Amino acid sequence: MPISHQTSTTDMQVTSIRLERELKERLKTLAGSQGYQTLIRNILWTYVQQKSGEYAELLSPSQISASVEAFAHQQQHCAVTGQVIQAQATMRLGFTTEGVLVPLCTETFQNDAS
Repeated sequence: MPISHQTSTTDMQVTSIRLERELKERLKTLAGSQGYQTLIRNILWTYVQQKSGEYAELLSPSQISASVEAFAHQQQHCAVTGQVIQAQATMRLGFTTEGVLVPLCTETFQNDAS
């Protein structure tokens, strides 16, 4: 999973972002006791790590709660096997138990119905 960034709030900068009221309420619900600002920071760090290639820790298939068939528009790396998924290839998108959307190679869940 993503690297945990334990930064003191005194070392953080205040940033204003406009969110739809419904989105904010849903984030609060999903965040539970950790708080929605922590959830948003974790989501943003995961995004940065994935886009920069720093997101290398592989997931266990048990960490995937659902998956759907998808099409890769850019090269990806399977979050379970690390296998390269070429652009223009069929793939799967997996929703982790922590609420993160990750790329999966089609072989990861061969028994799933499409």
